[in-house]
Amino acid sequence: MQGFSMSDNVISEDRVMGSAAQKSNIAAAKIIAEIVRTTLGPKGMDKMLVDPSGNVVVTNDGVTILREMHIEHPAANMLVEIAKTQEEQVGDGTTTAVVLAGELLKQAEVLLEKNVHPTTIVQGYLLAQEKSLQVLSALSKSVQLDDVQVLTNIAKTAMTGKGAEGVKDELATLLVEAVLLVREHLRDRVRIVTQSGISDAELIKGVVLDKGKVHSGMPDALARAKIALINQPLEVKQTEIDAKVTINDPNQLQQFFDAEERMLKNIVSTIVESGATVVFCQKGIDDLVQYELAKKNIYACRRIKPSDMQALSLSTGAKIVTSLKELNESDLGDADHVCEKTHDKTEYTYIEGCKNPKSVTLLVRGAAEQLVEETKRALEDALGDLDQVLKHRRVVAGAGACEVELARQLFSYAQTLGGRQQLAVEAYAQAFYILPHTLCENAGLDPIEMITILRREHEAGKLSMGIDIMGGVVDGFVVGVVEPLAVKYQAIQSATQVANMILRIDDVIASKSE
Repeated sequence: MQGFSMSDNVISEDRVMGSAAQKSNIAAAKIIAEIVRTTLGPKGMDKMLVDPSGNVVVTNDGVTILREMHIEHPAANMLVEIAKTQEEQVGDGTTTAVVLAGELLKQAEVLLEKNVHPTTIVQGYLLAQEKSLQVLSALSKSVQLDDVQVLTNIAKTAMTGKGAEGVKDELATLLVEAVLLVREHLRDRVRIVTQSGISDAELIKGVVLDKGKVHSGMPDALARAKIALINQPLEVKQTEIDAKVTINDPNQLQQFFDAEERMLKNIVSTIVESGATVVFCQKGIDDLVQYELAKKNIYACRRIKPSDMQALSLSTGAKIVTSLKELNESDLGDADHVCEKTHDKTEYTYIEGCKNPKSVTLLVRGAAEQLVEETKRALEDALGDLDQVLKHRRVVAGAGACEVELARQLFSYAQTLGGRQQLAVEAYAQAFYILPHTLCENAGLDPIEMITILRREHEAGKLSMGIDIMGGVVDGFVVGVVEPLAVKYQAIQSATQVANMILRIDDVIASKSE
């Protein structure tokens, strides 16, 4: 997408001001929203993104699409930023936030053409946002943390329409099992690992590392493993200052080598005396230490990432030891099984059967790289939703039910206001219809007919009625189409903030580069 265009109000080639700036910014934002709009919902389409090197990404994940696109327009980049923020804060709802922001700007454009001042629109939008959040809270229902059916429905809703839809039932079941084991900090502690192979998935009550054992003489597998986590090089320490050793005869040289060997063997002795049968080292392991550990039938991996070390500690109960001298039996963790496996010529270490693990691994395999990566993105969205539900314990009906009710109540609220702010609140209310409208379009349904039916149902007090993609309407709570309240909250706030920010811009100036 190219830089901002020039129009009537241009006073130099480096500046666009007045209505020209507003129109340019709104047009750019609407284009971004239109790009991702077709990906929304269970029948959303995918985008194929091809970079200059020929690498291909096939996805309908909003934030992934926007991240991979080459966007130059500054206002368009604001929408990319809200998508990233939505992803970081709640893990899902990026497409909803961007589409809603685009529609808010489209509705504002109509008011601008009627000479409604941008500040008035911004004030009206803020009033409408506040009212929307109140209505949304009233529409939500509480969730019990052990309600497996509701948690499974949330995961299924998040994965519907994505590349994982064909196996969403199985994946949702595994994901909820993982959630009930971990129960907190899900996005950090439920790790998703992808591999090539026959399409399937399994939950590992432990950790899968993309590392193999460091010595071929070490055992391929160990049962009832005692695990040591060491954040110290298992090799002779290098001095922090330059040092020079003068050797006058061969005996001194041999003594030097013997002393170094004794130091390395003492490292192995300390590990053996602790009772450890598996060692994960964040630093390097000397060749002699590798050999001696292999002789003692000890499995070892080196250069483990800090995040993997933390996951191993949470899974096995082992303490990360920064000084080998302090290693003892109480620092060790436990696992029923530790083994090395090879997939697609890559060695992996599996640490399985941990007791009461606080970090687990969902292992996903697929025949094609694009498929398995899209499945991973779908799982990450579902994980973000489940994380928000466990934090806030409230859900709302999906399938467009919330948006229809928000629009209905906002139109009523607008009648209580005076002046031009009423027009802004009505525009805000109208913008909510873009979401059920898009769901219908993407499913091949008649949007006008479906929204008319939904309005009638909501007027009759059936506030959780939404769109059935097969035709007709359904109760979201009854059929299990539910979404976390926090995701909707964040999407509305993000969309409103970026729309207001863009509306307040009346001058775009090319600044000096540093």
